[in-house]
Amino acid sequence: MLIYGTLWVVTRSGDLVPLEKLGVFFGVGVLTGSVGIVYAHELLHQSNRTERWFADILLATVLYSHFRSEHLLVHHPWVGTRRDAVTARYNEGFHRYFARVLATGLPSAWRAEKAMLARTRRGGRARTNPFWRYTGLQALALAGAFAVGGWPGVGLFVFQALVAIWQLEMTNYVEHYGLTRKYLGDGKYEPVRPHHSWNANHRVTSWQFINLQRHSDHHYKPARRYPLLQTYPEEQAPQLPFGYTAMGFVAMVPPIWRRVMNPRVRKWRADHYPEITDWAPYKTGAYPAPVIR
Repeated sequence: MLIYGTLWVVTRSGDLVPLEKLGVFFGVGVLTGSVGIVYAHELLHQSNRTERWFADILLATVLYSHFRSEHLLVHHPWVGTRRDAVTARYNEGFHRYFARVLATGLPSAWRAEKAMLARTRRGGRARTNPFWRYTGLQALALAGAFAVGGWPGVGLFVFQALVAIWQLEMTNYVEHYGLTRKYLGDGKYEPVRPHHSWNANHRVTSWQFINLQRHSDHHYKPARRYPLLQTYPEEQAPQLPFGYTAMGFVAMVPPIWRRVMNPRVRKWRADHYPEITDWAPYKTGAYPAPVIR
């Protein structure tokens, strides 16, 4: 209702110039990204089909439905490895990261779903492939925008979706920057542990993101609902110096981000992996990205 109600008002207003309309929908995108996608993330992790449907509906309103497949089938199993696109690499600036994720996320989600179907001897066109649902819901979302505001409404709808996606991937960038799982050989990595995600134990971030900042526990126990997520001391899980919103502003300026975060990554490496003296293979990809079969 927020998106379409605002579309109705803005596209019929004779008092707003185009730049002001974009400003309004930048604000809408911030809300759909920081509230809508966060709640969609909580819902998609549940086993209840109704809750997952609500997650799909929320994600369709930001044209990012494949996030559910990518998040559940790729990000959680392969976080901290090169198989996971949203694990930001050491020294990788946000803008380069964002372009990489946009280019690789959708194909990665499609491959993961096809691999799931192949295990039951079904092809990618099977009716059980959620991409049919993703496409249908996103088409309905765009049709609603056209019905309310015509082509200008579609343009504003797409703009708010891009802002929401930017907000989501900014959060992903902050949560995993530079943290990698140890390579064990034969294409295998160590299990996910609390120290493989950054945490931000700040009250305002907790209120805004429904405990998403307790990210170590979320990855360690993905099925845990948000009120039950636990915090960890710094010896067990690395801590961000500021909350998510402040860290997002820092990430927009890569030289400042590296100045703030790179020493923390190096300390994390020394604390948790003192036996690793050469981190170059993790940067260059000499340790392979696992392949989903």
